[in-house]
Parts: sequence; C-alpha cells; structure tokens
Amino acid sequence: MPAPRPGPSQLLDRGPADGPRARIALTIDDGTCADCVAGYGEFAQRSGTHLTFSPNGVLDGAWRPQARALAPLIATGHVQMINHTWSHPRLSTLPEAKVREELERNDEWVVKLFGVTTRPYYRPPFGERDTAVDTIAGSLGYTRSVQWSGSYGDSLDVTPEFLMEQARKSFWPGAIVLGHANRPTVLGLFDELLSLLRQRRLEPVTLDEMFGTSRAVGA
Repeated sequence: MPAPRPGPSQLLDRGPADGPRARIALTIDDGTCADCVAGYGEFAQRSGTHLTFSPNGVLDGAWRPQARALAPLIATGHVQMINHTWSHPRLSTLPEAKVREELERNDEWVVKLFGVTTRPYYRPPFGERDTAVDTIAGSLGYTRSVQWSGSYGDSLDVTPEFLMEQARKSFWPGAIVLGHANRPTVLGLFDELLSLLRQRRLEPVTLDEMFGTSRAVGA
C-alpha cells in the first residue's frame, strides 16, 4: 500500500460544476443492510454506474460476502472505498488516540478485504468534525474530509416517493450525494435513479475521478 501523505485537511462538499462533462458523485455510507450492500454492488456491475462506498468495518458481515464481486469494479476504478471509521462514532467527542484508532483500524480492514487504501478521503460519521479531528485525520494522510451537497434522506426509513423527491433535489452537476446501504427502500429504485441521471445528462463518477486522485498513490 502507498505510504500516508500527511497534510492539511480540505473540506469537500461538492465538485466542479463546469467542464465538458456534467459529473456527479454518488456516495453510499455504512452497510447495516446486507441486501442493500449486495444490491448496490449488483447495480454498479449491471449498469456501469460508478459509486463511492463509505463502509464501517464493524459491519464486516454485510461487506465480506460482496468482496469478490466488488473486486473487479474496484480494480477498474468503477467503485471506490473511502474511510467512514470502524464503528461510526462522533469523532469530535473522542480523544486523539481513539480518533486515530477508528481511522486506522477501518483502513486496515478495507486494505485486507478489498486490497486498496481509503486515503486520502474520510467521511466523519454524522458529518461531525472540528479542527482537532481534521488535524488528526490529516496527520494520517486523510487530507480530504468528505461532506455532501445532496442526500436521499434515507438514514431512516423513508418511502420510495420521498427518496426520489430528494434525488430530484440533489442531482445536479458537481453534487456529492449521500445515500445509505441501511434500508431496502432504495433497492426498488435503482432504475428510476438511473433514468433521472440520464434525463439530466449527469455522469456518475467516483471521488477519485471527480478530484483527480488515485488509489495507487493514496492521494
């Protein structure tokens, strides 16, 4: 694995909205629903949609069965893994040593399971971070703190109608959209989401593709 490249942490909540192609980053957190993890993987494979996953290692039971199916997508850059901590705590409430442990342990798990580092991207659980957390993360090579500019609003149970309405509000050039692999509502909506992307001529890309970074160097 590439060595960490420490530096100051940059806050990201959207990408470039201009350019020759209208790009959007679809990011999926957690993984408490094993069927949802599998469903997202199958969707990426059959549709060619590029996705960025933010898994928690404590949910290994949902992710490990999909490692073989996701491996070729990760190898070709169609799917990216970023760090969302091991156990999804509120990082700003933890001592420095625990923040480090959460990030390092989760990256070690991703490396072992998927063969890639999550650096330089991390998404603080609940979006909560402060200067101290960013400084610790940056010292470990996590120089990109990922927030979001749009969301499916599906951290809790929602109706299909609600999720699609949130998608219509969130799908625009340069958006970083937050979804969760926690509840099955989204499983019946992949084709509708894909249709909406096509209607708006949006190209789903990973964070690496949006910001010009690489798993090969972890920066």
